[in-house]
Amino acid sequence: MTGTVRATGSGRAVAVWERRGLSGRMRLLLLEGDVEGRYAGHNESDAGFRMTMALAVGCSQPGWAWSPADFFEALIYTPTPGGVWARRLRERKGSSYAEAKLTAMLEKARDLVAGSPRIRCREDALEAVGSVRRRVESVCWRARGGGDTDCKNLVARLELCEREGGLDHTVSVRRLAELMGCAKATAEASNARLLKAGWLVVRVSGSGKEHGTRWLLKVPDDLGDGRGSEGACLGQWPASGGRGEDTVPDVHTLGSGRTDSRDLAAVMGHDAFHRFGHGTSGARLLACLDPVDGTSAVQLRAATGLHRTTVSRRMNALVADGLVVEFDSLYYLATALAVPGRLHPDPEFLAHSAEQRGTGGLAARRRERHARDRTNYRRWLKEHTGQRQPARPRLALVPEGVLDPTTGELLDPRWAGWNVTDRHRPVWFDDPPPSAAQEAGAACA
Repeated sequence: MTGTVRATGSGRAVAVWERRGLSGRMRLLLLEGDVEGRYAGHNESDAGFRMTMALAVGCSQPGWAWSPADFFEALIYTPTPGGVWARRLRERKGSSYAEAKLTAMLEKARDLVAGSPRIRCREDALEAVGSVRRRVESVCWRARGGGDTDCKNLVARLELCEREGGLDHTVSVRRLAELMGCAKATAEASNARLLKAGWLVVRVSGSGKEHGTRWLLKVPDDLGDGRGSEGACLGQWPASGGRGEDTVPDVHTLGSGRTDSRDLAAVMGHDAFHRFGHGTSGARLLACLDPVDGTSAVQLRAATGLHRTTVSRRMNALVADGLVVEFDSLYYLATALAVPGRLHPDPEFLAHSAEQRGTGGLAARRRERHARDRTNYRRWLKEHTGQRQPARPRLALVPEGVLDPTTGELLDPRWAGWNVTDRHRPVWFDDPPPSAAQEAGAACA
């Protein structure tokens, strides 16, 4: 790619994106265009605007603050694939308009970067997601009050954030419910709790038939000391008098038992862990196990915050279905569900457990119900879009029979002094017209 360059002191010409600095991904976006389709829009113009805005954000990162002149040089005055939209804008509206538009976009990007964490590339974004993941895993989510459901909600969102490359993500309530393996109303209630607790921020509310809500995932400000409203964290004791005060031991004296959020995401939406099957508690306990290192019931209570009777009941059910192996008071993950490094659920193995628990096919029926809801909503939008409600009939204040329709004579003396020519808007005369008797007397005189 040959572009507008400037000569340095050594005589070597250097392109503007090399002088000012740019991340590897943004450089490819500028020099090759959106080859991956990451910034696709409703049409070609929308896609070009999104790609240009992404370049503006990339050029506004700390240490890489481009001037407007540099931005113009790279997009307008150099034949870069990433500047096609800007050059077309210049052809249609002129250089002054295009430069003013790019300057406004660059200023908006600077404001966005100034109020956001320092993220230059996808690796930085994944590191930000990983920090939130570690914080979610450190909190002991209580089953009482919906804490375990909130944990599933955050785990599902973390998987979406890793795919989208940042803490901003788009998801609808129905899709979130399918990922969590719960009802739509349960997901809505969990969203409300997480919004109140500070784990979520609504960026853009979903509207239309194809647009979900844009969310921001973050760590609450009041969770800096490692203690949240959900209960004690790993390695910490609950508040005095709190539920589970005598059942949550110190994890540092018990080993490395903890809930792996990635393993939980792999199994929580399956039929076997429906609320009528092994439930969310069973999924969380399964995500704490390892096929080689045994985990005791005490460690499981420390990692999940569940009551000892809940742990015992859930583990007995998992052992009965062959998902867990018990040996010498220690629990091991079944080899059919394990691969090196993490939990790998076998669909047939879990489907057999779901059939034994009577929950087989519930997730498929939920997806079919959601698909019907979406279809019905699109049909309703299609039928009602562009239709205007009929206007209400105009209110007539003067009843029928007050005026003679042929001669216009006032027939009702109660309306004397009023101009009732317009039945919908009678007007009072400041100087009432003479009556018929007065007119006859004046004629005789």
